[in-house]
Amino acid sequence: MLMKKIILIPDSFKGTLSSMQICGIWSAKVQEYFPECQIISIPIADGGEGTVDCFLTALGGKKIKTFVKNPYFEEIESFYGLLNDGKTAVIEMAACAGLPLVENRKNPCCTTTYGVGQLILDAAQQGAGKIIIGLGGSSTNDGGCGAASAAGIQFYNKAGEIFIPVGGTLHEIERISFEKCNPLLNGIEIITMCDIDNPMYGPNGAAYVFAPQKGADPKAVDFLDGGLRHLAGILERDLHLNISQIPGTGAAGAMGAGMVAFFHSQLRMGIETILDTVHFSQILSDADMIFTGEGKFDRQSLHGKAVIGIAKRAKEKNIPVIVLAGGVEEDIDAAYEMGVSAVFSINRLPQKFSVSRYKSVENITAAFENILRLIKSLK
Repeated sequence: MLMKKIILIPDSFKGTLSSMQICGIWSAKVQEYFPECQIISIPIADGGEGTVDCFLTALGGKKIKTFVKNPYFEEIESFYGLLNDGKTAVIEMAACAGLPLVENRKNPCCTTTYGVGQLILDAAQQGAGKIIIGLGGSSTNDGGCGAASAAGIQFYNKAGEIFIPVGGTLHEIERISFEKCNPLLNGIEIITMCDIDNPMYGPNGAAYVFAPQKGADPKAVDFLDGGLRHLAGILERDLHLNISQIPGTGAAGAMGAGMVAFFHSQLRMGIETILDTVHFSQILSDADMIFTGEGKFDRQSLHGKAVIGIAKRAKEKNIPVIVLAGGVEEDIDAAYEMGVSAVFSINRLPQKFSVSRYKSVENITAAFENILRLIKSLK
């Protein structure tokens, strides 16, 4: 079978292989078996750590470094990506508000997203007319108030004093003013990559679901949830914004809510944002086959995750989609109706993940190579 053009667009295999590593392994094998084949590599990230690098790998551009505040208002060097068009910036909030940055100081009552707002402003100063924000891996629960403060939005307490709210002081907000919001943001399109559907507060909200992993004990979780409820009430009272139950507003310590309320951002599935940004529909036009994958392919994969987003677009042009995964569960037959052609597990022996994870490179290489051997043998 002649292969003239292949698209490699894997998600990461959590805890084992990054999407960029997978693209490298697959690309080398395609060159070995089909040396004349054009290879398009599009590594995928979910909005967390590595998102900027994935966009830069797929589209080219440069990493812009600048000094901003970390989760504890300390000065650090951070970064964002400015794509080749010079008009699109990509920010991963983990670069300045991420959990690894707090190390042994986990406390979502005290941490801030202020640095994210600083990155947004810096990108605007660089001339970006479109900014993509990746949510994920945050150490915060401030509802995006820190980022809003960096952008010039002012929060007042009952004494009429301006302050920068953190998770533990959201309940002190008495009034919000947009009067001094930085004019650099006027007319800029901001898209927020958000792959979860949690609401802003409540049993499935930001505090109850995500704050424990950020260092909050049960008492702190209740307190943080109350703060988010208070913020939502202020937004509804003063700005007539009822956003609390919008799916995704609970992402990243309710940063999803903050992006909608303070930056007028759209919340979009990460894969749709990536596919639109790389002009995937055009790239597809003359492709012979698409290879994608993720660590675990299960029923959750069928609901808006990367693989299905890719498959749906490929189906429109009748292009085969091959999925490789670390594990494949039952009840995924619906994937074939959505555009997936075949699904393969990379694991060659029945082993626990604690064992197989250390053989991920060998396993994914062997599985992919066997698929290529089969394709090459077809006449």
